[in-house]
Amino acid sequence: MITPSQALHRCIEHREIFHDEMLHLMRMLMRGEMSPTIAAALLMGLRVKKETVGEITAAAQVMREFATPVKISNPQDMVDMCGTGGDGSNTFNISTTAMFVAAAAGVPIAKHGGRSASSSSGSADVLEALGANLALTPEQIAECIEQTGIGFMFAQAHHGAMKNIAPIRKELGVRTIFNILGPLTNPASAANQLMGVFHPDLVGIQVRVLQLLGSRHVMIVHGKDGLDEASLGAGTLVGELKDGVISEYEIHPEDFGLNMVSTRGIRVNSKEESRACVLEALDNKPGTARDIVAYNAGLAIYVGNHAATIKQGVDMAFETIASGAARAKLEAFCAHTRKFAA
Repeated sequence: MITPSQALHRCIEHREIFHDEMLHLMRMLMRGEMSPTIAAALLMGLRVKKETVGEITAAAQVMREFATPVKISNPQDMVDMCGTGGDGSNTFNISTTAMFVAAAAGVPIAKHGGRSASSSSGSADVLEALGANLALTPEQIAECIEQTGIGFMFAQAHHGAMKNIAPIRKELGVRTIFNILGPLTNPASAANQLMGVFHPDLVGIQVRVLQLLGSRHVMIVHGKDGLDEASLGAGTLVGELKDGVISEYEIHPEDFGLNMVSTRGIRVNSKEESRACVLEALDNKPGTARDIVAYNAGLAIYVGNHAATIKQGVDMAFETIASGAARAKLEAFCAHTRKFAA
C-alpha cells in the first residue's frame, strides 16, 4: 500500500492518488497515524496539485466511516442545507434561516454545521443566539427530526476523529481538502442536498462527488459575486444532480420574480446582528434578508422534491414566510431542543 511519502511525491508530480490509496491515507490521518509534518505536507501537496473528484470522494467516504451517525428512518427524503463557508462575505446565516422555511413547507431537514470558520457567525453560533440547545445526542437529534422536521448536527460532536487533524489545520491557516469535506459528510446520510461553495470550480467537483457517493437530488451553488449561496447580487452557478443526471447552468433572481440587489446590506459583524436578520426575514419584513432566504429556501424545497420547479419552490417559500409558519417552525425547533437541556 502507498506510504505518505510516496503520496507526497505523487502530488509533487501532479499525479492522482488512486481510490484505495486515498482510503488508506485518509484512515491514517483520521487515526493520528501520520506525523504532523508529513500530514501537513500531504494536505498542502493535495491543495497545490488540486484535489480530484476521486480523491475527494474517497476522503469523504472515510470521514463518513469515522463519523458518529444519526439513525433516522427516512434518509432518502432528508435534505441537508449547508455551505463550505470561507466565502469571506460576512453575510448573516442564510441557509440556516432558509431551513426553517423549507421545513415549514414540509421538507424534512437534517442540517450539518458548526461554529464560525471565517464569518462573524456560524450556524451553531446563531442557533444558540436564537435559543436552541445544540448539546443533543444522536438519538435526541433523530427525535427532533421526527417531531419538528428539523435536526441540527453539530459537526464537532459527530467527527471526533478530527481532533487528530484540527491542530495541523489550525497551524497551517490555509484551506485544505477538509474545508470541502465537511458538507459531504452528513451524519444522518441525507440523500438530498443544497450546498453553497466558495469557489466556482467546486460547483462541478462537488456535484460529481455526491453523485459517486450515491446522493439523490443535489444542487451545488456559487454566487458570481462570491457568495456561497444563491445570490441576489449576481447570477448563480448551479450544478444539479437529479435522476442520476448532472446538469450545469446559471440562474438569476429575475428568473423567479426577484430583484437583483447588492448583498452588502445583509453583512453582519456578530451573531447578535445575524440573529436580528434571521428574525427580520422570518417575520416577513420586506427587504434583502427575506428575499434571499426565500430564494434559497425555494431551492431547498425543489431539492427536497416538494416542488416541481425552482420557481414553484420560491413561490412556496414566500407563502410559508408570509403565513407565519416559518417563524413558528423556528420557535418549535428551539423549544424542542431545550427539552433535552440537562
